[in-house]
Amino acid sequence: MSKLTKNQKLVQDKIEVGKVYTLKEASALLKEITFTKFDASVDIDVRLGVDPRKANQMVRGVVSLPNGTGKQVRVLALCTPDKEAEAKEAGADYVGLDEYIEKIKGGWTDVDVIITMPSIMGKIGALGRVLGPRGLMPNPKSGTVTMEIGKAVKEVKQGKIDFKVDKSGIVHTSIGKVSFTPEQIYGNAREFVQTLIKLKPTVAKGTYIKSIYLSTTMSRGIKVDPKSIEE
Repeated sequence: MSKLTKNQKLVQDKIEVGKVYTLKEASALLKEITFTKFDASVDIDVRLGVDPRKANQMVRGVVSLPNGTGKQVRVLALCTPDKEAEAKEAGADYVGLDEYIEKIKGGWTDVDVIITMPSIMGKIGALGRVLGPRGLMPNPKSGTVTMEIGKAVKEVKQGKIDFKVDKSGIVHTSIGKVSFTPEQIYGNAREFVQTLIKLKPTVAKGTYIKSIYLSTTMSRGIKVDPKSIEE
């Protein structure tokens, strides 16, 4: 059996086996058990009492994190010339149309989010094979297909993320960085879980929020009491 490292021993001393923490406690504890030399992401995993194989129990949505994501999000705005100035002013990193469509056809996907207009989706549909597997395909449900290009770009830049439940009934996403204050981590986690609660399918029976875990890129997961979300 391998020996525990100094940092592993510190983590073992700080996390009580079997204990369920409040969201505020977990948000503070995360910073104490993370020893990476880089600014690790803060992740949240929520197991839901739904069957995602059934269309009426699919949970998908968007949320604007009050404290942002801590990431530099690269945004491509595929829009008509009359919307280019609006997109650039809002902070889009790349703005254009046909030239970027050709670049994507050639395999270029050096962006995090693509925002476009309803009238352009016909052209973008052909890019599904490239964008789909990378999760970059614009979607009206996530707010990335809209006539309000400037507003959509600003929201993404300020911390708007989209999410959906996976085949196992778990929603996993990043909600910040370990360099955030405990209050910022708490605020983002609380907003995210409350958004999930609002999206509860009417047909879902029994316990909806089954479990919540907070972790960082290379830390242990901390189990959170769902009831503490309302504190």
